[in-house]
Amino acid sequence: MSTVAEVFAHTLKEIGVRYVFGVPSGNMIDYVEALRKEDGIDFILVGHEATAAFMAGVCGRLTGVPGVCFATFGPGATNLSTGVGGAQLDRFPLLAFTDEMPDDLLKRTVQMNINHQQLFFPITKWTTRLNENNVEEIILKGAGIATDDQPGAVHIGIPAGIGRNPVQKVKADVDYLRLEKRRWSPLVADQIAKVEKLIQKCKKPVFAVGLSAVHAQVSEQLIALAEKFQVPVVLTPMAKGLFPENHPLYAGVLFHALSNQVAKVYSQADLVIGIGYDPVEFNYEDWMPSVPLIHIDQQEADVAAGQIPEVINVLGALEVALNEMLKLDVKPKVWDLQFLQENKQQIFKKLTPKSGSFGPLAVVDELRKVLPDEGILAVDVGAHLHLVGQQWRTPKPDKLLMTNGWSSMGFAIPAALAAKLCNPDLPVVALMGDGGFLMMVGELATAKRLNLNIVFVVIYDDSLSLISIKQTKKTFDNGYGTDLKVLSDEPTNHYFGVPVVRVKNNVEYKNALEKAFAADGPLVIEAVVSSDEYDELVLQPNK
Repeated sequence: MSTVAEVFAHTLKEIGVRYVFGVPSGNMIDYVEALRKEDGIDFILVGHEATAAFMAGVCGRLTGVPGVCFATFGPGATNLSTGVGGAQLDRFPLLAFTDEMPDDLLKRTVQMNINHQQLFFPITKWTTRLNENNVEEIILKGAGIATDDQPGAVHIGIPAGIGRNPVQKVKADVDYLRLEKRRWSPLVADQIAKVEKLIQKCKKPVFAVGLSAVHAQVSEQLIALAEKFQVPVVLTPMAKGLFPENHPLYAGVLFHALSNQVAKVYSQADLVIGIGYDPVEFNYEDWMPSVPLIHIDQQEADVAAGQIPEVINVLGALEVALNEMLKLDVKPKVWDLQFLQENKQQIFKKLTPKSGSFGPLAVVDELRKVLPDEGILAVDVGAHLHLVGQQWRTPKPDKLLMTNGWSSMGFAIPAALAAKLCNPDLPVVALMGDGGFLMMVGELATAKRLNLNIVFVVIYDDSLSLISIKQTKKTFDNGYGTDLKVLSDEPTNHYFGVPVVRVKNNVEYKNALEKAFAADGPLVIEAVVSSDEYDELVLQPNK
């Protein structure tokens, strides 16, 4: 007869989970041992529970199979919650397991005991607690919820002490694959017909494409629709790669660097058509002109009352909706294609580093030149993210990993670790500022232990630059509370056994990148730059 821990490990393996991330507790060792014995699935020790959840979320994002993490009571669970919230708002499928007190102690005052169900309720799609008789059922149901419709996080509490208990019922009645593939579509054609006149009447519509379109994998339909209607396309940051930057109808990325330049396009629109637009990245009313909105998604548009003249929701599967739109008899719109091209070229020109300069633009630009198209970039939160969001040429959405729904600093290193585990044959780079690096530098020990050939590029400007820019815009002291001053005069040669190279100019940087990509294991490049370039590029007005 199988134990709870054995069924736990086997069920996760059966749904396609490759790794479980965490920091072991006394109660968890039964599950770690079961994972060790189960072929095709492994437990990965990390330095901090937040890393475990971030890594699991990114695995879910890249594979479509829920990522899995585990933490102990109290502080383990609260540490884990940072990454769990990330999976929820960045729309990564995740199963987060935590130790919980047994039934007789659940409501007692006990060391490390808090109510995990209340803790995880606001940052998950579902939170529950399993027992000896429903292990498989709960895991399969959780996996279905995590991947269904809008992906996100699920929390499952495991009562302490049941890992070695026998399981009476092994086979569950829950069909995880059926739950995963649920789709809404029956009324899409009728809904599209209702908005056809509005689309025909407008002269300058714009397509605003978001994160849900990435999950629906509708790049081909999107390109075909833009070309049929001759309509420009703007993307939210996490939708980068869904529409090619070199396409004549590509107009740029919302919210990130030079957003005022992108606004020169969409401010002319007389209709906005949101396609898989998830406001978790950027609310419609924060950038839209005062025009009607057609919102095509599985969720209704979340807009502030009275902010948009007219909102029409088309609810259903995106691929079905776009295919129906392609059938519409709509004449090409009247956008000036030369203007679109010139505006885009101005954006790219302003994001091109000046000859001989070595600042954040050069760091990003040179990295893009040397990272192959199949390579993956994981980027942290900060001023540099705003550059990447507009500047980085992205062949496909899964080639650029960022957090823009949750927006937690410290994301890049765990994301890169997970990306390399999921794609061991692809080059992987983590790009971050010195603030984000400080938060997760300890996980370089994990990269070293796993011998993961990852290039870690740290932009050192001795400041929390994005916050400093905001201080400047409000005429505050732009160094108070944001100056880091952590860069020693003498560079170190390693962190936790990971080699470090410090660079201060383009020649040194190029040589360091060449060395890093040829290395057998991880390597850190400290790029020492000035933050001055950010001032005219980042946090520009969106209207």
